[in-house]
Amino acid sequence: MAIEIKAPTLPESVPDGTIATWYKNVGDKVSRDELLVDIETDKVVIEVASPADGTMEEIFKNSGDIIVSNEAIGSLLPGEATAAAEPELTPQIAQKSEPAEAILSPAAKKLLEENALSADEITGSGKDGRITKEDVVNHLAAAEVEQSTPLTPNAPDPVAAMSTDGRLEERVPMSRLRATVANRLLEVSQSTAMLTTFNEINMQPIMEIRSRYREKFEETHGGVRLGFMSFFVRACTEALKRFPAVNASIDGNDIVYHGYQDIGVAVSSPRGLVVPVLRNADNMGFAQIEKEIREYGLKAKEGKLAIEEMTGGTFTISNGGVFGSLLSTPILNPPQTAILGMHKIQDRPMAIEGEVKALPMMYLALSYDHRMIDGKEAVQFLVTVKELLEDPTRLLLEI
Repeated sequence: MAIEIKAPTLPESVPDGTIATWYKNVGDKVSRDELLVDIETDKVVIEVASPADGTMEEIFKNSGDIIVSNEAIGSLLPGEATAAAEPELTPQIAQKSEPAEAILSPAAKKLLEENALSADEITGSGKDGRITKEDVVNHLAAAEVEQSTPLTPNAPDPVAAMSTDGRLEERVPMSRLRATVANRLLEVSQSTAMLTTFNEINMQPIMEIRSRYREKFEETHGGVRLGFMSFFVRACTEALKRFPAVNASIDGNDIVYHGYQDIGVAVSSPRGLVVPVLRNADNMGFAQIEKEIREYGLKAKEGKLAIEEMTGGTFTISNGGVFGSLLSTPILNPPQTAILGMHKIQDRPMAIEGEVKALPMMYLALSYDHRMIDGKEAVQFLVTVKELLEDPTRLLLEI
């Protein structure tokens, strides 16, 4: 009797998902817990594994189809999983000097062979380190950027086409995450009274602290590096306590004041912008903040962030400075009512006690929903963050 392959139970905040990639075809032998398909949601990619040993009988939902929680997406005929394909796979891997322990999806194996690649060149992002088709595609794309070489004429591009004036164009379907981000940004611009206030801070005190204690901090906290973000998280947490409206959210006609500070940190990933959340940031020390941010960054790069890690948040910090941005107006992350934008540190001449000095300065931008936050509160919040960062002793003394 066939076993149904079902989509996982999706959280309430994720109404549906899209079939991204099937790694097995009808008739393929599969083993229990072997990766079968990726399901892309608005926030993360969910892997669906085989519930038992057997043979793929039927695929109900193809790539691009929309699915909901616990919906049947395929069926499996139970039975012993054979290793018939292994004798063929082993010599091919040996000929290409690939490590025997490399786990490849069929689509990834085919791409490796077509492009004469070795599996040891690629880090797998699938279950148990499995190398997926997407991993190979990303590797090829990165190699093209590094080498700055045009596409090989012999490699057909199914999404490439000529425009009406004879020039090359490429049409790529928008990912669920990218489409969701686009819709949310459009919704924010249309449904909020967003305003941005700016200030600048002297980063020299923080840079001196990092320079003085960097090695000791890393040694004491087991390799955790002291970065700038922990200072900003701590400063924002303290400022949010003083100005609770900035930490609030709007729910219909109600204002929800949060008695905790869950700070979202915007992180760039291959699939787009994601915002994992530091829960109860007010109870976290510098080392714990830096450690969690680093872990979130690695998970985002590998596409392994869980939905729970990106749900909620009462305030967001976005650091465009890592990409060289000098000044910007960050867009709100609903239902939050404020977001802080960090920018590039740049030496500028500043007047200090009647003398002109070259100091490492950074522009800060606070975007806020004017329906909820008055201009006075927004400016005072940003000035508080500035004062705490320019005199970090205030963070210890909470003054």
